[in-house]
Amino acid sequence: MQRPLMAFGLALLLLPACGGANPPDRSVMPEMRPASMTPAQRSASFQRWIEAFRPRALSAGITPATFDQAFRQVSFLPDVIARDQRQAEFVRPIWEYLDGAVSDARIANGRAMLREHRATLDAIEARFGVEREVVVAVWGLESSFGRIRGTTPVIPAMATLAYEGRRRAFFETQLIGALRILQSGDTTPERMVGSWAGAMGHTQFIPTSYLAYAVDFTGDGRRDIWSDDPSDALASAANYLARHGWTRGQPWGVEVALPQGFDASATGQRRSVAQWRAAGLRLVGGGAIPDHGEATLMFPAGVRGPALLTFDNFRVIKRYNNADAYAIAIGHLADRLRGQGDFRTPWPRGDRPLSADERMELQRLLTARGHDTGGVDGRIGPNTLAAVQAWQARAGLTPDGYVSFELLQRLRR
Repeated sequence: MQRPLMAFGLALLLLPACGGANPPDRSVMPEMRPASMTPAQRSASFQRWIEAFRPRALSAGITPATFDQAFRQVSFLPDVIARDQRQAEFVRPIWEYLDGAVSDARIANGRAMLREHRATLDAIEARFGVEREVVVAVWGLESSFGRIRGTTPVIPAMATLAYEGRRRAFFETQLIGALRILQSGDTTPERMVGSWAGAMGHTQFIPTSYLAYAVDFTGDGRRDIWSDDPSDALASAANYLARHGWTRGQPWGVEVALPQGFDASATGQRRSVAQWRAAGLRLVGGGAIPDHGEATLMFPAGVRGPALLTFDNFRVIKRYNNADAYAIAIGHLADRLRGQGDFRTPWPRGDRPLSADERMELQRLLTARGHDTGGVDGRIGPNTLAAVQAWQARAGLTPDGYVSFELLQRLRR
């Protein structure tokens, strides 16, 4: 599932759908189930949904034996629905997210994994052209190096979410994908466990991503991302990045210093390195920006925080999880595993995030001033960010697109 973010929050560790079966056109049940159902009524309703889903799965190529074995003891999982519907009141700022994602402990553990799995990672890098530090960074963020892979049975979880209906098409696609995995013989229903949302294994592949990109790196005839041996999972993550255009030797991004009076409205613009150099940008520690193709300027926390130029590999990481915060964390963790230092420019840690109600208030105020936010939903996406920049420019402020409580207070005035 992809969410474009530039106002950073907790990156959801879900993979974008990457293939697999087409979703059914419709469900025979209503899209949303009545909340007033008793447990017994819901159980009966869920079983009727399974009976109706079975011919749709069979029409997608799932054999009766595969379906019946997978659904032998499937029951509705209310906790999965509760977690799916839970919305965070506050979005974590980028610096808090990075504090956990790129902590000293995670760096130390990542370096230990690099040593322990050196031969495997060398072979993966040679085959797929994705640097070992990047693969280990993905492993670290997705499952804490295999320690937190999830224990939720995937078939019941996907069936529960498909039945509930809020994102029916997506989860029916994932459910059919999971059945295809079982039918291929790569694993069994008992071993197919993962997160409540269906992300599986050391590198948290959802079923359709598994079908499209998982590889049998050990040569045992199974693409076993659930094994305690992480080889297949790490190779699958490298294959995913390689297939989406990873360029070996290209940095994800670099921290840059801006010249006095630089026009911050250039945030989000993609230019050649030569053009950024001509505009006065240099590496934050001094020196010319390395030329690795076109780069995009970012202010993750506004102009008071680090300024980043990101290259194409940054966009490749976002194919794994379409959140800017996640991609920065992967790239920065990989850099730290190589021995590079932290960001030079301090984060504006005095800022506080907006609550859900405040984010909606921000959107209403921008809309009232003639800026299209794409609706009032509390989600800070590209439309809202563009509206913020336009209002900042009109108000004579630095148009960096940064959403903060200070910005909301100015809008209120």
